[in-house]
Amino acid sequence: MRDLRQDLSGLWQAATRITPRAGGRVLMFMSAREGEGTSSVAASFALMAAARAARMTWLIDLDLRENPLYTAFSKGVLSGVGRPGHPLDASLGVEQIYSVSGSEKVPALTKLLTAHQIDGLRLLVTRFRNERLSPGHSVRMLAAPGWWEALRRSADWAIIDAPSLSRSAAGLIYAPLTDGVVLVVQAETVGADEVEDLRAAVEAAGGNVIGIVMNRLKSGRARAGNQRMGGWRAF
Repeated sequence: MRDLRQDLSGLWQAATRITPRAGGRVLMFMSAREGEGTSSVAASFALMAAARAARMTWLIDLDLRENPLYTAFSKGVLSGVGRPGHPLDASLGVEQIYSVSGSEKVPALTKLLTAHQIDGLRLLVTRFRNERLSPGHSVRMLAAPGWWEALRRSADWAIIDAPSLSRSAAGLIYAPLTDGVVLVVQAETVGADEVEDLRAAVEAAGGNVIGIVMNRLKSGRARAGNQRMGGWRAF
């Protein structure tokens, strides 16, 4: 994971002009393929939001199996950024964004999602407690509008890091509940047709694509753009 904050100022300016439905803003980052650098972009944007927000910023990892964002922060991958603190209950007292088979018999399975504040920042990173699952348990993602409404009431920003569409359709479940979706593509390899297919999938699910980040993995830089008249231009 790389720190791309210096390259996302244009995206930040565009995102702050979005009028949220109510309360805080919810923004999702999503790619077509694995390895596009989506987590780097999402984490970098969340750090920018946390530095400017009056209330908490949440960084929500939809990869419930691996928890890569929590792991990266725990390892200190980003220089000068603190480590995650003790777990906080992220259930928010409402319907959950996941369900576990058999959870009706084990109430503890409805509180597997935790949030960890990054030391010194108004930033919470989520983690899913896979270790509490037993063999045979299966996890299903749920839209859970009530959870997102509760989150908006308590946070200025919620940044979602969605798995690539090639791996999971989880991002499409939540796209309609966000204020905008930013596509992340590897500039060196992804063509216009693939970007258009991803945009069409998000919009067919009810999401609103607000822009694109061209992530140049070889150079460790990113460039943001927004949609204008069917094309893309730099901010």
